[in-house]
Formats: sequence, structure tokens, C-alpha cells
Amino acid sequence: MRVQAVMAGLVSAVVGYASSFTVVLAGLRAVGATPGQAASGLLALCCGIGAAAIFLGLRHRMPISIAWSTPGAALLVATGPVPGGFPAAVGAFIVCAGLIVLAGLSPWPARAVAAIPRPIAGAMLAGVILSLCTAPVRAVVDVPLLAVPVILTWAVLQRYLRQWAVPGALVVAVIAIAVHGPGTGLSGAALRPAIELNTPTLNPSVVVSIAIPLFLVTMAAQNVPGMAVMATYGYMPPLRPVLVATGLASAAAAPFGGHAVNLAAITAALTAGPDTHPDPGRRWIATVALGAGQLTLGLGAGLAMALVLLSPPVLVTAVAGLALLPALGSSLAGAVTEPEGREAAVVTFVVTASGMTILSIGAAFWGLVAGTLTALLLHRRPPLTQQSPSTASTASTASTAECPEGRVAGISADQPS
Repeated sequence: MRVQAVMAGLVSAVVGYASSFTVVLAGLRAVGATPGQAASGLLALCCGIGAAAIFLGLRHRMPISIAWSTPGAALLVATGPVPGGFPAAVGAFIVCAGLIVLAGLSPWPARAVAAIPRPIAGAMLAGVILSLCTAPVRAVVDVPLLAVPVILTWAVLQRYLRQWAVPGALVVAVIAIAVHGPGTGLSGAALRPAIELNTPTLNPSVVVSIAIPLFLVTMAAQNVPGMAVMATYGYMPPLRPVLVATGLASAAAAPFGGHAVNLAAITAALTAGPDTHPDPGRRWIATVALGAGQLTLGLGAGLAMALVLLSPPVLVTAVAGLALLPALGSSLAGAVTEPEGREAAVVTFVVTASGMTILSIGAAFWGLVAGTLTALLLHRRPPLTQQSPSTASTASTASTAECPEGRVAGISADQPS
């Protein structure tokens, strides 16, 4: 049975890495990283994920899955070049890591995130990732011979083997690059892993453009859903120590180019579910294996960057867009499902998706501001006695943060909660 848990952890590592490393590399490159700096950032993130997953799994004996912030990487793509270049972006990464640690040490940052209305938070995330999610369509127009097989593979696997849809599409993309790419192949690429240390700089406009939105999307789109997934399988890990651990891992990875480390929201189901191990108390082995797998996969960061450089840019973003389509769907649903706040959510989405920059501050921040002002202007708030299911879910997650000790919940992890 231990072998079964180890294999589940390794599969989770491969699926998580293959599904979104293109998003990470695209995001780091968008804010000014060189190919070497982007590969270093990918390696640093893998090391941070590995260290945090192994530590938390051994410390709390629960399947606490860790990942990089895929929505955060999409935010970097949407932000684009920033004043001060990549050193300023690294400074913003460090500020974001500090906010995550602070959220673990003090309850008010997490409460501030929870205070953002669900429609506005969903609309901001949807606006951030929209441009990436349209990339598959652009790729079909620009490079049909490369893009069509990739999208067809994704569609078929999405129907029959959902968790392997994006990794399978990536394999087809690699084959297409090998067949139609430049004849030099990987001969001139630096395939050995290399860490590049960056000297961070603090630019106020970049902190506002990157650090604050990165913190918000990482908390709202990764950490909170990650806790919800674990609760579904009967686990209640202590949120504050988890935030401190992932914040410290993010701070350690930032000088080397990593943007953020957090709870896994999607791959968490692969390690916390009953298929991992019949005994809920032994599923933590899977997350330790996940950490070891991520450390190993990090050694291939140079190869991953080389493959991205060989590929037409639109094909790389197309694979990234396929990975983010589920996130776009859930974000849009959260933004417009509830009648209250729908107008504010639409304003947030439109402003964020516009990609505008004012005072050197990116659209994600202005989308949040515009949506909040719209909500305040309309003065439409549900009575305090009426709590929506989404608010109840957030409250339940917030109450988990106050739990001093991690434990397996009273419900059976093998039964739906």
C-alpha cells in the first residue's frame, strides 16, 4: 500500500509540473527574465515545493500538497514588462512572500482577502487569464499544423483521462516541435540546471502591480480552494503554519526567480483521495513523494526552457491556455452566478482584461479598484442574516485557520462530505 501512495505522489508531481510549467516560464519571461533566469526560477520553485511538501507532510502527517501559483504566473503574463525589469519583479516576489508569511502570523491579511466579494475576486482572476485562454484559438490560425494535433489530443484526453489532458497535449506539442522545429534542435541549449541569483530592487509601482495582486490571487485562487479540497476528503490542516511554511519557501525561491509557492488546489485531489491509500492516516506519504518528485523534475528546468525557446511562442501560450481553461470557467461562474455584485464583477473583468497600465500600475490592480468602487456605488449588499453557500465555504475555511492542531476530520475520507 505504501507503494500505491508513493506512485500517487509521483503522478501528482508529474501532472502538476507538465500541466503548467509553460505558464510559469511564460510569466517570468513576460516580466523581463532572460531564458537562464526563467529556468532558474522554475528550478527554485520546484525546490521550494519539494522542501515545503516534505516538511509539512512529515510534520503534520497529512497529504498537504504544495504547488506553484499558476494563476500568479498568468498574472505575470498579463502584467508584461515592468519598470526596473526583472530585478524589480523579484523585489515584488519577495514582498508577496512576506505578505503570505504575515497572513500566517496574523489573521488580518487572510481576513482582508476573505473580505473581497467572491464575484470581484473571480472576475479579477478571469480577466487575468483570459488572454492566455484565447491563445489556442490564435495558435490554430497562426500555426495550424502544430496547434490542431495538440488541441485534438487535449480534447480526447479531457473526455477519457482528464488529469492527463494537458500533459498529453504537451507531449504532442513536443513531438510537433521536434518534427517541424529548427534543425539545430537542442544542440545549443543549456540543459544542465543552473541557479541564477538576482539582486532585487523595490519599485513602488511594481509592488502595487505585482506583489499585491499576486498575493491576492495566490490566496484566493490557490490557498483557499486548496483548503476546501482537503476538507472534502476529511482533512483540516492548520492553515497558519502552512502559510508560514509556503511563504518562507516563496521567500527562499524569490531571489532565484521563483514567484510564489502555495497549497495545491487541483493536484491536491490526487494525493488526498481514497485511491491514494485506503487508510486516511497514511496518505501523507503521497505528498512526501510529491516533494521528492518535484525536486527531481526541477533538474529538467533547463530542458523545459530549451523546448519553450524552440517552440513558436503562440504554441507555448496555447498549451498554457489549455491548462487554464478550467480556472477560467470556475472564475467566470463565481463572478456572475450570484445576482448581487454581478455589475461590479463585470466591471472588474472588463478593466482587468483590458490590460491597461496607469501610473506604471497594471490592470489587475485597477480592475480590483474599479470593481470595489462599483460595488460601493451600487450599495447592493445581502443582509447579514443571509449567507450564501460561497460565503459559508469561506467562513468554514477561515475557521480552519484558527485550528491550532491539524487533524483528520470526523467525517470519513472515503465518503463524500
